Amino acid sequence: MIRFVRLLFVAALCLMVSSPPARAQAGAKTLTLDDCIRLAQSVPSVASVAKQESEIAGLGVKQAQAALLPQSQFDAAYTYNSVLRGASPLQSFVALNGVREYQFLLTASQEIDFSGRLRADVARARAEREAAGASATITLRDLKRAVTFAYYRLLLTRHVEQALRESVAEAESFEQRTKLLLDQGEAAQADLVKAAGNAAFLRQAHNAAQLDAQTANYELAAFWTKDVAAPLDIVDVFDPPPAAEGEATLAGAGAFLKRPEFSLLDAQRRSFVEESRRIRAHLYPQANVSFQYGLDTNVIRGRDRGYAFFVNLNVPIFDWMKTLNASKQFRVRAEQTENSRAIAERIFSREYESARARVKTQFEQIGIAAAQVKLAEEDVRLSRIRFEGGEGSALDVVTAQSQLAQARGNYYTSIANYLNAKADREVAAGR
Repeated sequence: MIRFVRLLFVAALCLMVSSPPARAQAGAKTLTLDDCIRLAQSVPSVASVAKQESEIAGLGVKQAQAALLPQSQFDAAYTYNSVLRGASPLQSFVALNGVREYQFLLTASQEIDFSGRLRADVARARAEREAAGASATITLRDLKRAVTFAYYRLLLTRHVEQALRESVAEAESFEQRTKLLLDQGEAAQADLVKAAGNAAFLRQAHNAAQLDAQTANYELAAFWTKDVAAPLDIVDVFDPPPAAEGEATLAGAGAFLKRPEFSLLDAQRRSFVEESRRIRAHLYPQANVSFQYGLDTNVIRGRDRGYAFFVNLNVPIFDWMKTLNASKQFRVRAEQTENSRAIAERIFSREYESARARVKTQFEQIGIAAAQVKLAEEDVRLSRIRFEGGEGSALDVVTAQSQLAQARGNYYTSIANYLNAKADREVAAGR
């Protein structure tokens, strides 16, 4: 029985040593594009700053709405006025109520919005909140687009690096074979020079591709972590290549009108209009009503308490056109925003149609590039057979190998361009 328990303990210990920690297993998760976007949104970024700006604008709306409600306060004051010489107990300053004055007043005041200034303040604050919300939406969209571009770029650089690695192996194999043929007197020294030069050229391109893959890893990881040197394990959406999309996924010609930039411009225009109204309101009468209750006496006695109403009416007469010009200034800004919107419609329409055309063209390029890769692989195979059979030259093999490396790079570049074009089309369609 004791031996059996010992065996169980040893087995459990071996299992604990051989099994990786749960945290390490969780950290080895392959990241999808949505995972990368979620990680980028979970850390402080320009998108989170824009979201805070939207929250700040929302608080501005509450502040403007609070101005429509009565304001109340409690005031306590004590005043001492020196006694007039030779005329005691008269106070020295006639404007004051006595030698000693005590005030304990509860005051409530309300502005009567005859001019519409307070209502214009509320409307302007709401427009600014909508503008901040649209700006936050644009910033978040741009963050997603940047992460998407970095994701596809990392996949592209890794595939190009792998393709060049295979091309280097093929070139080095041909170089070794040419050396053997040269030693046997079946190849010329020029053939070996061509083979060695092509292998060196491909090794140089492979080293540059490795560097591109590393920097692409840094760019993507920098969206959510400081440990950018750690290799990212991401889902490969290049293999298999993307399939053709159905007609249901295509939006109409006017889809670009859903872009949040138009909401931002409309909100800015309303903000300028309401600011113009708010300034113009200073040309109209301003009224304020106040109510006070408490003590205003020379001696503190509860029976002396009372209340009072105050009505204040301010009627502007002349301000040398300052208010009108300031109001007109924001009216012109509103008109300027309308012009900017008209310009944006033409620009975004062009971007949307360009994105749709690129999606179609780049998808066709994938098929062409895939066929080019197959032909280039066959060309390499046949050129090597002809060379070793004495019917072809080393130049044909070297040329075929370079064309194969270029074809493979073009193939993966076409996939990346297609996926990026689809992402651009989503942005242009306001989705």
